[in-house]
Amino acid sequence: MSDQKRNYRKTKIGNHKLSPETQMMGYGYDPMLSEGALKPPIFMTSTFVFENAQAGKDFFELAYGKREAAKGEEPGLIYSRINNPDLEVLEDRLALWEDADKGLTFSSGMAAIATSLMAYLRPGDVIVYSAPIYGGTEYLIRNILPEYGIKSVEFESGWDELTLEPALEEAKKLGRVAVIYAETPANPTNGLIDLQRCGDAAKVLEKEQGYKPIVMVDNTFLGPVWQKPLQFGVDVVLYSLTKYVAGHSDVVAGAAVGAADVMGPIQGFRTILGTMCDPHTGWLIMRSLETLKLRMSASAISAEKIAKFLRDHPKVEKVNYLGFLEEGSQAHRIFSRQSTSAGSTFSFDIKGDEAAAFRVLDALQIIKLAVSLGGTESLMEHPFAMTHSDVPDDVKLRLGILEQTLRISVGVENTDDLIADLTQALDAI
Repeated sequence: MSDQKRNYRKTKIGNHKLSPETQMMGYGYDPMLSEGALKPPIFMTSTFVFENAQAGKDFFELAYGKREAAKGEEPGLIYSRINNPDLEVLEDRLALWEDADKGLTFSSGMAAIATSLMAYLRPGDVIVYSAPIYGGTEYLIRNILPEYGIKSVEFESGWDELTLEPALEEAKKLGRVAVIYAETPANPTNGLIDLQRCGDAAKVLEKEQGYKPIVMVDNTFLGPVWQKPLQFGVDVVLYSLTKYVAGHSDVVAGAAVGAADVMGPIQGFRTILGTMCDPHTGWLIMRSLETLKLRMSASAISAEKIAKFLRDHPKVEKVNYLGFLEEGSQAHRIFSRQSTSAGSTFSFDIKGDEAAAFRVLDALQIIKLAVSLGGTESLMEHPFAMTHSDVPDDVKLRLGILEQTLRISVGVENTDDLIADLTQALDAI
């Protein structure tokens, strides 16, 4: 399959470069290798038959890094914990969105994050991370990594001044700074991180400590359509594919994308830990990639109208929507440089307390009361008590995650219907 598959990795017609949304329809797949099937079959197999013993030896040597690949040689199929045709095609297509060398898929977003961090962190190292971030990532960094001798220092994302440099100075006193980890826009406040600033800081640290920290960014909120971190000095881009990429709230998966040399250690850890995505899930995500830009575009258009409605509503105190950034502010400059849309997930603060926020959620009729985001259906939740419940209360309050904060992920329903639902739900306050 591998030799002929290269014929289906077209990126240009003449001098015309093809867009990722076009390449999602066939890149990396040869129908003639699968009985002419237009779409890739689901390869539900644990293992693959070798043509001969030498082929098996060659495949394993390459898979386990015992030798360098010959020119034009690609890894052969061995075992679905190592590689699988569905995952190979999916990973090729994910890399296209970021203009990256290599994509890897995982069983969940947290599997992608944890495997990537473990590949680059060792006892005594320090991770410098932005806050707020997804609650599961926060718990991993704050509570689990210290059990393995890995320290952490937090810096705040925001709409104004950032605290990266002071955090790095503190981290250098604790040990080798091995990873700079950011989530931007932040979950759920939409606070921003200057990605170029993180990349530049890593280069400075390389000169000071003789090791360049790996810059990792969770790009779930805006990527891969509206934000491409690799363009700004980021090494590894992370995703919960469960969200916008899969987009139908029916699978759980994750991904990491980056340069081939950076992704090598992560792939090695994935093989040994067994945190890969399964073939059926990979096939479903391939299906979703074909409509990714359509879905994200429709949701973003609707989200802008809903954000404006909420901003003008008398029972809403604040709307953390990126389209409302003050022109000329630092946050607006960051947003304008590294993003091309405000996306469709944001939080807002009602005028009230937790009880009032719960009344709004319980009154919803179209919008679903559920965690997650990026699906075709609109979802709302209460970050303080739900997605970020394991973050200490004082930290949440300091970062702007309040008892009156609600997070909405706008889907693809009729916008007027969603506004009607929010109107009657806010009446419950």
